[in-house]
Amino acid sequence: MDVRFQLHQWQREPSRSSQKSLKNSYLRFLRGWLFDSNSIEGAVLKGWVESRLGLIPTFHRCPIKTVDSEAYYLYLVERMKGATRTSAIFSQLDLLYEYIQYELRRRMPDGRYLTLFRGVNDLEEHSIVSKTGKNHFLMRLNNLNSFTADFEKAWEFGSRVLKTEVPLTKIFFLCGILPKALFKGEDEYLVVGGTYDVKVMIGG
Repeated sequence: MDVRFQLHQWQREPSRSSQKSLKNSYLRFLRGWLFDSNSIEGAVLKGWVESRLGLIPTFHRCPIKTVDSEAYYLYLVERMKGATRTSAIFSQLDLLYEYIQYELRRRMPDGRYLTLFRGVNDLEEHSIVSKTGKNHFLMRLNNLNSFTADFEKAWEFGSRVLKTEVPLTKIFFLCGILPKALFKGEDEYLVVGGTYDVKVMIGG
C-alpha cells in the first residue's frame, strides 16, 4: 500500500495540503470509523460501498430515505469533504478489501459465513423488510455496519443484539488482521450491508 500510493513519501511534498493528502491514508479513515461511524471518515467508507457495490446508505447521522432527501445531500457533502483529504482513497480501500478477502480465504479455506453480532439501542439505522418468525426478520442493514464475533461484547453497545450469518465476501475489514499492532485492541468487523436474515435478541 505504501509503495503503490507513495504514502511513505508525504514529507517530500512541497505543500502542507499535498503532505496531508498522502499522510491521511486509509488508516485515518479506519480509525475515524472506529471512533464514530457517522463521522466524515464514516461517510467516505460508506461512499466506497456505494461507489463499488451500488448500495446507498440508509443512515448517516440520521435516516436516509431517498437520494432526493436532505439527509442524502448532507451525507454526500461529508463524503466529498473526506475524499479530498487524501490521495486516491477509494483505490486504497479497493486494495484493503482485496487484502482482507485474501486473508479470510487463506485462514478459512472452507468457510463461507461467520456468525456475527451487533448491539443496538433502536432499529432506526435499519429497516425491517418482513417478519419471518419469532424475533426473526428480513432486515435491510445500512450499507456498512460494525459487528463483533463476541456475543457478550455486543451487549455493551445496546439493549438489543442483532445476530446474523455474514458471507465472508461481505466482510470489508476486521480488526487484528493487519500486520504490526494496528487495531489489535478492537474486536470489530466492518460488514457490507444489504438484506439479511436477522434474529433480534432483547435484553432483560
